[in-house]
Amino acid sequence: MKKSYFIFICLLLNVSFAIGQNSGNPKNNPKFFPIAVWLQDPTNAEAYSKIGINMYVGTSKRLDQPNFDLLKKAKMKVICGQNAFALSHLDDNTIYGYNQRDEPDDAQSSKTGKGYDPCIDPAIIIKKYEDLKGKDPTRPVYLNVGVGAANTGWYGRGTCTGKIDMYKVSQNGYLKGCDIASFDIYPVNSGDKETKEALWYVAKGIDNLIEWTDHAKPVWCWIECTKIDEKNPRKPTTSEVKSEVWMALIHGASGFGYFCHAFTSQLPSGTPTFPGKIEAAPLYDSELSEALIAINNQITSLATVLNSNTTKEFASVNSSNPSVPVDILTKNNGGAHYLFAVAMRNGQTSASFNVRSGKKVEVLGEKRTIKIKDGKFSDDFSGYGVHLYKIK
Repeated sequence: MKKSYFIFICLLLNVSFAIGQNSGNPKNNPKFFPIAVWLQDPTNAEAYSKIGINMYVGTSKRLDQPNFDLLKKAKMKVICGQNAFALSHLDDNTIYGYNQRDEPDDAQSSKTGKGYDPCIDPAIIIKKYEDLKGKDPTRPVYLNVGVGAANTGWYGRGTCTGKIDMYKVSQNGYLKGCDIASFDIYPVNSGDKETKEALWYVAKGIDNLIEWTDHAKPVWCWIECTKIDEKNPRKPTTSEVKSEVWMALIHGASGFGYFCHAFTSQLPSGTPTFPGKIEAAPLYDSELSEALIAINNQITSLATVLNSNTTKEFASVNSSNPSVPVDILTKNNGGAHYLFAVAMRNGQTSASFNVRSGKKVEVLGEKRTIKIKDGKFSDDFSGYGVHLYKIK
């Protein structure tokens, strides 16, 4: 009995250790910050790695040994379906986690091909989660919900519209069926009057998911970076992409990804995709690629900072223009304080920051410094502007 008990305890310890190693917990790997792409071809893994991507969520081709080898060669993590292949590679940390079905909170396309069925019962998602964890308890389960996480009155949920309790962990909602909670909203590409051009809905979705998970689970989101439909008047500017990313991070996102697809009748020559869809649009857009390199490299360089605990009451901010609020996040890492700030509306303002300590501010990535006088410094913001400060 004693020997059996000892073996049992060792097995439990091994499982617990594996959960810590594979769950993406920043305390285990503070230098890693998840930056993903959605449903992409593994043949593009090397190209995505070069622009600062470190994770695939889903693959557009079946995850088999050749495609797995492509991801592994590019040092690309993957959140995948829990198929037989994945379960045969439990000892390989290339597999970061497992995917639930996408956007179960939305009205579902009818199996008859006509109209829509109601959203999926959260109990089905929770049951699926339990099944996935039963087969591999060492990896997190990822769940992405739709626009309703940010715009709670969004009509795309059909008969489920406005029913936010269906998300809440405390109400046995969708978010009980995951270890990583995520959502998507694309304001520039939106056809909805309420969210069209309203970039701040990215932050609202993060706030809601953090609250609905009882502040107990990592929260991610998807960022638009392309002209998703050729009928849209424009695609997001590179500065808007950066703003959406930092709105998410400043509001508490612990990972994010880019939606890279574009649906169009005009395909670049040699596009390896099926008609009407560019799967890897950023790889054909040099301006966007360069912008993503800058955004992603900066975030990766700040990974240990972003993964550190948020400091409370270190700083406050006042915007000179009440119609353009400025939101902030503060951290302390390596003996320095960090203050990340973003203008939450598309306008001009001057932000005045009060800080509890420090003499000088380095504005990261901008090659300038600001003096702190009497515990205060100020800076100008325009067009959903982002400024990242290191305070010594």
